[in-house]
Amino acid sequence: MATKKVRVGIIGCGGIGNGKHMTNLAKIDEVEMVAFCDIIEERAVKSAEKFGVENAAVFTDYKELLKDKTIDVVHVCTPNRSHGFITVDALEAGKHVMCEKPMAKTYAQAKEMYDASVRTGKKLTIGYQQRWRGDSQYLKKVCADGELGNIYFAKAIALRRRAVPTWGVFLNEFEQGGGPLIDIGTHALDLTLWLMDNYEPKMVVGTKYKMLGDMTETANAWGDWDPKEFTVEDSAFGFIVMKNGATIILESSWALNIADTNEAVSLLAGDKAGADMLDGLRVNYVKNNRQVIEKPDFKTGGVAFFGGRKGGEPSELEARAWIDAVINDKDVPTKAHQALVVTQILEAIYESSKTGKPVYFD
Repeated sequence: MATKKVRVGIIGCGGIGNGKHMTNLAKIDEVEMVAFCDIIEERAVKSAEKFGVENAAVFTDYKELLKDKTIDVVHVCTPNRSHGFITVDALEAGKHVMCEKPMAKTYAQAKEMYDASVRTGKKLTIGYQQRWRGDSQYLKKVCADGELGNIYFAKAIALRRRAVPTWGVFLNEFEQGGGPLIDIGTHALDLTLWLMDNYEPKMVVGTKYKMLGDMTETANAWGDWDPKEFTVEDSAFGFIVMKNGATIILESSWALNIADTNEAVSLLAGDKAGADMLDGLRVNYVKNNRQVIEKPDFKTGGVAFFGGRKGGEPSELEARAWIDAVINDKDVPTKAHQALVVTQILEAIYESSKTGKPVYFD
C-alpha cells in the first residue's frame, strides 16, 4: 500500500521559501505541495508552477490557505515579525508547522507559538538545519557519550567580515527584530545549546553596535548596502551564564573589522576534553601525558547516527526528518521548547544592550 502523501502549504514564497524549504520538500516522495501563499501574488504563482502539484492553489491571504482542511503541514517562511501569529493560526487550524528560524521576533511571540503547539497537540519545529551537518552530528554524539565531561565554557560564533544581506527585509528592524544576532547568531546559539544539552539560562549581558552601517564604500560580498535602509545592528555580542554555572560567549556580525571569520560554529570546553569547529572539527584532550588534537575525516562516509539517510545537505536531512516525524509520529528535529530558549536569550542580549544592565531569568 502506498504511503499517504503529506499535503503541504507554503506561506511565504521569497528567498528562504524557494531556496531552502520548497527545494528540499520537492526531493521527498511522500510530500505534495498543494498550496502557496505570498502577499505578492506573482511570487506565489511562480512557486506553485515550479514546485506545486497540478492545479496547486495560490493565495495572498494566509488565512484562506488555512481553511483547506486537507492540508496536513504548513511551512512558515515569512519575515520574523509574522512568524508568531501565522504559526499560532496554523496550529489552531489543525496543521503541523515548520517555521523558519528564528522562532519569533520576541520571546512573548515564541511562547504563544509553543503554548499553541501544546494546546492543539500539533507538531511544531523551527528550521535550525546547522544541527544536521556532519561535524555537528559527530560532535553531538561525542558530547552525549560524555567524552568532553562537564561542559562549562563555550563560544557560539557567527562572524562575517563584510557579508551583509542586501535583499528582502534583512536590514529592516521592524520586520526582522534585529540584524546578525537574530539572523545568524541564532544558528550558532542553537547549535551550542543543543551540543551542550543545556537550556536553563540564569543571566545575560549583551552589547550591540551599528558602527559600519553608515558606510558607502563597503566592500560587501553582495554589493554596497543602502545606509538609509540599515536600521539594525551590524554586530552584537552576549555573555550568558547558565543555571549550572556554565558560561557561553555569543559573537555575531555581518560587518566587522576582523581577518578571521566563522559562521554557525561552536567551541566547547569540558573537564575531560574540548572541541571546536574553527578549523574543521577538532577534539582536544590529554593522553599519555601529551596534548592531543583529533580531527575526524568527513570525506570518507559516515556512521549510523548521521549516515544512512537519503541526501547529504543539512537542510534536506532536516526536511526529511521533519516529514518522517509527521508521518510516523516521531520527535521533531528541533523541539519548540529548545528554540524558545534561543529566542529568550537573543531578546535578553538586545534588552541588556539597550539598558546597559544584566538580564536575569527566574
